[in-house]
Amino acid sequence: MKRSALVTAAALLILALAPLALPFLQFVLTIAIAKGFAALGVALLLRAGLISLGHAMFYAIGAYAAAFMATTLGITDFALLIIGSTAISAFFGVLFGLFLVRYRAIFFAMLNLAVSMVIYALASKLYGITGGTDGLRVAVPTVFGMTLEKSSFDGLLYYTAIVLVALLGYLVHRYLKSPLGHALSAVHSNEVRLEYLGVSAWSTLLTAYGISAALAGVGGAIAALSIGHVLPEFAFWTESGHLVLTAVLGGIAGIAGPFLGSVFLEIVHTVAVGYAAEAWNMIVGIALLVVIFFLPRGLFGLFERLVGRKSTDGEPTL
Repeated sequence: MKRSALVTAAALLILALAPLALPFLQFVLTIAIAKGFAALGVALLLRAGLISLGHAMFYAIGAYAAAFMATTLGITDFALLIIGSTAISAFFGVLFGLFLVRYRAIFFAMLNLAVSMVIYALASKLYGITGGTDGLRVAVPTVFGMTLEKSSFDGLLYYTAIVLVALLGYLVHRYLKSPLGHALSAVHSNEVRLEYLGVSAWSTLLTAYGISAALAGVGGAIAALSIGHVLPEFAFWTESGHLVLTAVLGGIAGIAGPFLGSVFLEIVHTVAVGYAAEAWNMIVGIALLVVIFFLPRGLFGLFERLVGRKSTDGEPTL
């Protein structure tokens, strides 16, 4: 078994058992997983050397899509809400990507930021549609026709999110191992040579952009259902910066990296706010500096070494 697979399996096991030992962590970890999906989308683009400073717009689109389907269309089943939100985010990802993936470097980053701020402005100003700065409420959805209490639904949503991490993580892994995934890395290393080989860099990036938007949409839908409320701040530029930081902090070498980074940031933020409300920004900043300076491969690299040491037992293949 490869070390990256061990890291992912260990991370999923820890996530599954954590709420049993510390029940108060369930909500924190649910939000961390939601943002981890969006950060995974950012990490996909980073493999092509592209930094999206506006990817929170797809996180927000997924959240608002869930709210609209529940309040306007009367769709109350949680599975349909997640699937529909993912599809809508993917659609907008492809739509925006038709224009955005033509650009590289700082132009790509800033254009993503500009589009995301337009989405944020629309969500803030269109009171009759989005609720403006008050946002939209999302009622507790049904589960295959059954109505659950909020606490029971939150538990179901949490473990559904873990299953989605395993399922979508595997699909992203297969995508990256496919010729299309290798072409994505080739865009970063030598785009001109890729074009000479007859592979369209534009099509490669558009596919990756659509997938990354869909992943962010999954996260947005999970966040909307967990929090029960959607706000324009979901699309604000600071959220996009947070997603980039999460992807880099966790490490883009493995699928588990963005989720590890997201869990780390959410737990540090929660603890810092709870015990040092006046200095939580400084605490989070120090924690980030420690990871950045001493863990060049991110938290994924650290977790990989720890799991590798415990699992080898004389097996040098790991």
